[in-house]
Amino acid sequence: MATVGSDGMQAAAIVRAPLPARHVAAVCVGNALEFYDFVTYAFFAAQIGRCFFPSDTKGASLLASLATFGAGFLTRPLGAWVIGRMGDRVGRKPAMLLSFGLIGLATLGLPLTPSYAAIGIAAPILVIAFRLLQGFALGGEVGPSTAFMMEAAPLHRRGLYISLQSMSADAATMVAGLVGFGLAHVLDEPALDSWGWRVALLFGAAIVPFGLMLRRTLGETLQVEHSAAQRDDKHDDAAIATHAAGRIPTKRIAVLGLAMLASATTANYILDYLTTYANSTLGMPPKLALGATAIVGLCGVICDPLGGWLSDRYGRKPVMIAPFVVLLLAIFPCFWVLSQLRTGAALFGASALLATASTLATCVFLVAITESLPQRVRSGGLSLIYAVAISIFGGSTQFLVNWLTHVTGNPLAPAWYMVGGVTVGLIAIVRMPETAPVKALPHRGIGVAT
Repeated sequence: MATVGSDGMQAAAIVRAPLPARHVAAVCVGNALEFYDFVTYAFFAAQIGRCFFPSDTKGASLLASLATFGAGFLTRPLGAWVIGRMGDRVGRKPAMLLSFGLIGLATLGLPLTPSYAAIGIAAPILVIAFRLLQGFALGGEVGPSTAFMMEAAPLHRRGLYISLQSMSADAATMVAGLVGFGLAHVLDEPALDSWGWRVALLFGAAIVPFGLMLRRTLGETLQVEHSAAQRDDKHDDAAIATHAAGRIPTKRIAVLGLAMLASATTANYILDYLTTYANSTLGMPPKLALGATAIVGLCGVICDPLGGWLSDRYGRKPVMIAPFVVLLLAIFPCFWVLSQLRTGAALFGASALLATASTLATCVFLVAITESLPQRVRSGGLSLIYAVAISIFGGSTQFLVNWLTHVTGNPLAPAWYMVGGVTVGLIAIVRMPETAPVKALPHRGIGVAT
């Protein structure tokens, strides 16, 4: 390493060139496919239930469909353990190829599975198997891909590059919302039940071969980093920002990271729940309610890279704390106005404000956690933290919010739940170290660089 004095002397540093756009797309495509599939399945859960879990009992098909969807969360920690650790031991690229290949197989398998009427009990068995396989693959996707992005990105642009992971998820959410919205307007109910939902899922699966081809062109960042550093974390430039203040234990980083991602998951899933909330709880028209998902996705597409860029310039913690405080203060007013007015303007306005504040902060969470983890456990550690947070809070948030609303009869129940999650996240953010290598930024002229 070389130090750079305050007189602005040039550092003897290794400067990484910006990643080509095709490499960024190759890394982000897995995250995008995950969220497209999630939103699309949620939109068409009733149709999927009637296709694979027919029942004469009212609501039983939908419950079976939602339970099958939730089953995918059970295998995420296992996938994080297997594929995430593979990313630390074998390499980021092979782990990313394996996870995306399995995601593609599961995503393609569900819409191509014949109905219960055609093959009987084999149909639901296949559907459950595909969901379990997809959960396993998704559990191992985030760690290797985010570790690759951090290690390949220019030092002073890590926040921006890693935030593109979040942007891809929000872009996929927006596209899924538009596809669902369009199909609901164009097709009648028999057509949606018969084949409309299959078209929506196959639309996402169509990118799988292109994603695999793009990932095959990637280099390997693990070998480069290990060669340069002789596997010594003291020379890992992820640790540069935290060495000055004293590196905190990895276990503590894991606990704080889990709290942050649990908070982000709670906020994001409640935002995704706004469509169901507006329709089921507030009685707003379904076609109007579907627009909330597209609004949330659009805000994410804009705010994710903005938050990442701001964190590169001003540090991770200020960009995480300030929007989350705004979010905390805005939750109750937004839900109260929405519950009182129950209009499209109120729904879209509340969705936009909450989504903007949430995504500006949460897009930086992955950046801070990834930079805090030592290189030797970066892929597996991030995979496990993310998978546990998603499995517990992603699989339960919408169910608990719906249950609380039903039990209390209070339309503000989702607001209470969201406030609790955001509060936990704020506490964890305050306790996290500042990881942005701002002292290595060329325009600062001071500090250290590798």
